[in-house]
This record gives sequence, structure tokens and C-alpha cells, in this order.
Amino acid sequence: MNVKAWFLVHKWTSLICTLFLLMLCLTGLPLIFHEEIDHLFGDEVQTPAMPAGTADASLDTLVSAALGHRPGDVIRFMFWDDHHPHQAFVTMAGSLDAPADENHSLIMDTRTAAVLDEPEPDRGFMYVMFKLHVDLFAGLPGMLFLGFMGLLFVVAIVSGVVLYAPFMRKLDFGSVRSQRSARLKWLDLHNLLGVVTLVWALVVGLTGSINTLSPVVVGLWQQDQLASMTAAYAEVPIPEQLGSLQRAVDTADAAVENMHMSFIAWPGSQFSSQHHYGIFYRGDQPLTSRLLQPVLVDAQTNARLEPQPLPWYAQALLLSQPLHFGDYGGLPLKIIWALLDLATIVVLGSGLYLWLGRRSTTARRIAELQSGGLSEEPSP
Repeated sequence: MNVKAWFLVHKWTSLICTLFLLMLCLTGLPLIFHEEIDHLFGDEVQTPAMPAGTADASLDTLVSAALGHRPGDVIRFMFWDDHHPHQAFVTMAGSLDAPADENHSLIMDTRTAAVLDEPEPDRGFMYVMFKLHVDLFAGLPGMLFLGFMGLLFVVAIVSGVVLYAPFMRKLDFGSVRSQRSARLKWLDLHNLLGVVTLVWALVVGLTGSINTLSPVVVGLWQQDQLASMTAAYAEVPIPEQLGSLQRAVDTADAAVENMHMSFIAWPGSQFSSQHHYGIFYRGDQPLTSRLLQPVLVDAQTNARLEPQPLPWYAQALLLSQPLHFGDYGGLPLKIIWALLDLATIVVLGSGLYLWLGRRSTTARRIAELQSGGLSEEPSP
């Protein structure tokens, strides 16, 4: 491709995605610090102090307490967060196939099985930021649309790099021609910050696009690996009564090493079959802590299926999530992520400014690129 073709690719991919990318960068900024914001405003539930070494209650006790607290509901998921020791988070609904917006949440003390809190559905500032960032309040179509915008962003970055090389051919790297017109100054800043944030923007753009495919990835896993593992149960009646969760977890624990339990999916829920508890584990190493290992245990007979690693596409999704939000290196990495996010906002905003304030034709811009950035620009 020649300079003209690359210029047109960069121009139109940038124009199409810029406003949406600006929205994603602005909404993503508070999401980077969601844990710190929750702590600052006192939204975290505190676990009562108890003597060190107090044992956790049986999982069956937790199940009974949750069902007793919301009689008539069923449990869909139970999960744990390393940042909140001695707390179990239980997701319940009127039925296993109820819409996600009908879920109810319980936060329980794992030692006493007491319900610490029953938070109302989140409709505050962070919820709005999250929904705008994830799906524009439009569900799967919104997620896939934003994923496509992320791919256009990646194309815009690559085409911008291709154009930057000839444009800076006769200029020092990082030059900002502040003595020339305002347009040239902003153009140079746009190019410089674009190069500085290049790798980060590529990583965040690609991982963001991958994350929007999460419903598709889950569906593929259900139809592929999960269906294959549970094929022998195709003709088995769906159980009306579930067996002991604690026994099922003890059975699953025996199948894994150097891992800890992350969450449990009930039979008939999204991450399990109609006949099994889906018990998911995370590794204890920096990399494996981002991956999941499912173990399926028959909810009636307590028979365990042979564990299989998640397929590559599911692992790619899991690895992309922490890279996107920078939440795998503590507060220092979050601050770096935020600074790069702010720099990208400047890149996107300056690109929009340059287009809205354009005075030159496409032919003139291409001539400027081919001349190495030294063509004359009228004073403002």
C-alpha cells in the first residue's frame, strides 16, 4: 500500500471509532480504581473479627442458610474473592433460567454462615461506568459493536505507525513544532503521544475486543468441551434433589493440586451441566491465578468426571481480562494504566480536533507526509 492508501485507512478507521474510544477511555478510568473507590466510599462489607484459626462452616451449612434467607429462590453461583477473606458471595434467583437482572446477591460469613449483607442491585456511578464500558446498556449487540470499534482502533494504530515513519523522515524524533501553527503543534503532539502509548494501546485495544467475545466463548465451550464431557448424561433425567455440596467439593479437591477454589456453578446454570456441580479452581502462581480449571462432579452420585483444561480460546479470554484493566500488579501498575489512559484520551481528542479544524485537502496532507513533515503550513 502507498502513502495515500495508508492515509485513507488511518483517516476513516480513526474517524469511525474515535468518539466510542473516547467514551471507553473515560469510563475505563474509574473502573481501573474500582476497588479503591469502593473502599474510599465505604462500600465494602466488613467481616466480624473472630479468633485466628476459626474454621469455616461446611458448605452445606452455607447453602442451607442462603436458601433459608431467601425461601423459594435457587442458588446459581457461589464464589470467593481473595481480597475479601472469610466472605462467600452467593448469587440467587427465582429460577436457574431467570434473566441476569433478576439475580439477588448475598454476602455471607464463611465461618458462621451468617448473612452479612444483601446488597441492592447496583445502579450507582460505577455501575453506569461499567455498563457503558462493557455494552452501552445494549447487551450482546452492544458488546460486539464495541469489540468492532476496538478492532478499528487497532487498525488505526497500525496505519498511524506506518504513516509516522515517512512523516518524521526529515524531523528529529519527538519533535513538536511549537513555533509553527496550532494545527502543526497538535499534529506533532498527536503523533508523539501515539507512539509513546503504542504498545499499551495495542494491548488494551486487542484485549478489549477479546473480552467482548466472552458470551460467544462461553457458548462455544458449552457446545464443545462441556457437551463432550457430559455426553453420557444425555438420556439421564434431570435431578430433582441435589446432593451434598461439601462432598462434591471434597471430591473435586482430590483432583487438583496447587490450586484454590474460585467459584461453584450449580447444575443447570451457565457454567455447568444439568447434572453436575461445576467447581472452578485457580492456580497459586501469578500466571495460573488468572486461569480456571473446572471439575464437574455429579450432584447426586458424587462421581467426578476427568478434569480437562479449558480450551485455548477460553484461556485467551481469561488472560486478556487482567491485561485490559491492569489489575495484576497492584496500585503502581493501576497508576501507570491510568496515565497511559489519559495520554490516549489526548491522542483521541487531538485527532478529533485536527479533523474538525482541518483546512487542508487530502492531497495536501499526503504531500506533507511524503515531504517528511516539512511542507509549509500557513500561520493561524
